[in-house]
Amino acid sequence: MRTSRIVRTGHVEGATPYPWPYDADLSPTRLALVVVGWDQYWWSACDQPRRAVGQLRRLASSIATLVVVRHGTAADPLPPEADLGAPAVDVAAVGVDGFHAGPLDAVLRRRGADHLVLAGSGLEGPVHSTLRSANDRGYECIVALDACSAVDPSLTPRAVSMIEMSGGIFGAVATTDQILAALSAPDQGANPP
Repeated sequence: MRTSRIVRTGHVEGATPYPWPYDADLSPTRLALVVVGWDQYWWSACDQPRRAVGQLRRLASSIATLVVVRHGTAADPLPPEADLGAPAVDVAAVGVDGFHAGPLDAVLRRRGADHLVLAGSGLEGPVHSTLRSANDRGYECIVALDACSAVDPSLTPRAVSMIEMSGGIFGAVATTDQILAALSAPDQGANPP
């Protein structure tokens, strides 16, 4: 007797260097969008941070858990166009790494989020540093590259290479469109009884 079951691939197709996440589980309860460097210092240090805002809004409207990390003591508000259009948990971090001396790990674990989409200002700074720290803590990570801005855009290929080396030592990289396509993909087929 055959039983019916629903099969869902649960991968971000086109992510490099592997279809993300490794366990094919894109459950909304396990997923969080972590936007780092979302403060005046990193916003003003980056090359064209406004380009990332539209992609961040699209991701924020599709991922239920949105965490915004502000670094250092930057209390100056961002310009109105930096609003992500979704309710967020604001987290302060003392250093460049979003986990350093702050509650980010506890916030994510309380929400059951262990699959992270990372983006924000400072691709080669706060985004990369937070990604590496998240990986060390056991999170499965992907960087939404078009939802990031870099301080020095010429370093972007090197930042991506560091994530992808050794088969994805720190995670995977994809575009916002690739991530959203995976999140909106329907369950695939049921075997007939």
